[in-house]
Amino acid sequence: PQQEPKPGDLIEIFRLGYEHWALYIGDDYVIHLAPPDGYPAASSSSAFSVVGGIAVVKQELLKDVLEGCNYRVNNSLDRRFEPLPVGVIISSAKELVGQKMKYSIVSRNCEHFVTKLRYGRSHCQQVENAAADVGAFAIIGAAVAGCSFAIMKYKVTA
Repeated sequence: PQQEPKPGDLIEIFRLGYEHWALYIGDDYVIHLAPPDGYPAASSSSAFSVVGGIAVVKQELLKDVLEGCNYRVNNSLDRRFEPLPVGVIISSAKELVGQKMKYSIVSRNCEHFVTKLRYGRSHCQQVENAAADVGAFAIIGAAVAGCSFAIMKYKVTA
């Protein structure tokens, strides 16, 4: 059974190829970053890094933001960071509704936004995981290139 969110909880929504994040504020509503009105998929929470680096803070029903996708309550960073008081989290989030914000998939995305509200600091596990993956591929690529160079050098000098 799906865990029932409580005010101040972070909601991780499983989209195709990425996770979208929202902050649960109660009464079935969330606050999240979304594309500005007037852009394709402006009513949805789809990836929108191509929209000129601008997002809008929206308050919407959780079921509307889900768009049929699965979600979970994910406060896993509570082990690393102390959450702010729930009242502070909710009031800070509500003050931002309607504001346009800079958006960057690497440094200012929806996960950064909600973790800043909950913990007072931005954090994005998706970006860390992607960086680790890229780093692993770079190491593997360098090793393959190094081995190939060594083999070619061995053949030439042998």
